[in-house]
Amino acid sequence: MSDTLLAFKAGRAYRRPGSNFVDARLEKGAVILSNGDDGLLHFMWKNRTTGNIEEDLILFPSDASFVKVPQAGPGRVYVLKFSSSDQRHFFWMQDASSARDDEFVANTNGLLDDPDYALQWGTSQEQQQPEASTSASSSTTAPPQFQATREQLDQFAAILRNAGSGTSAPQAPELSLTDILTPAVLGPLFNTHPELIPALFPHLPPDLPMPPSAEVLGRIINSPQFRSALSNFDQALRTGLLGNLVRGLGLPEEAGTGVAAFLRAVQEQADQERDGMETD
Repeated sequence: MSDTLLAFKAGRAYRRPGSNFVDARLEKGAVILSNGDDGLLHFMWKNRTTGNIEEDLILFPSDASFVKVPQAGPGRVYVLKFSSSDQRHFFWMQDASSARDDEFVANTNGLLDDPDYALQWGTSQEQQQPEASTSASSSTTAPPQFQATREQLDQFAAILRNAGSGTSAPQAPELSLTDILTPAVLGPLFNTHPELIPALFPHLPPDLPMPPSAEVLGRIINSPQFRSALSNFDQALRTGLLGNLVRGLGLPEEAGTGVAAFLRAVQEQADQERDGMETD
């Protein structure tokens, strides 16, 4: 079974015969890089309307690169080109925001050079807080590296309010799951709601210390592995291709079409379960 490494929304574009003009096609699509069943890196284009994989290219390390087309000016057009041939495959970014284009491109090129490349997310935003001094007082653990600000929480609340209303309010900057599910937000939940801990442990690695404790979960949510997995899930949600996966979580298929849709569905499911408990 193939293992998806990276995915992002992108349409296809084609060069006009006999010219350097590139015309974008309107189909909704996604670029997907995966480790195939054959053990090779596959660069695929999936039609998000039909669900069909319409291009599947097998790539060898360092043979291809994914670069912006300079002639497109401010346009978000990129080309997959090869050092071993004259092949050119053109794509245009379909995410509403261009904020993560550079990250998608850098991670794509990282995988094209080395399929074992570790994806890097949010590197421009994480040049932040200096590490706590080791001479600072003592028995408490170091503060989490990720802190939710009041502004971020207000933006998250605005997303949910606007999603549930029919009005078109000014759009708040889109948040990622790593902005919302920070150690500062999750950590207190394990202390104030200890009943959550046994429910979470069946979904965690089997070699964790027993019995389950808030301290163990605190170490997990502060680990680089957890932050990386959360970033990967966030990026997968943004492709709009996780409908089948979220159905397995008991959520409607539309919950797999984006971060806001996923969070809204989780909130609705929690509200329904709470209402059911109150009427029992």
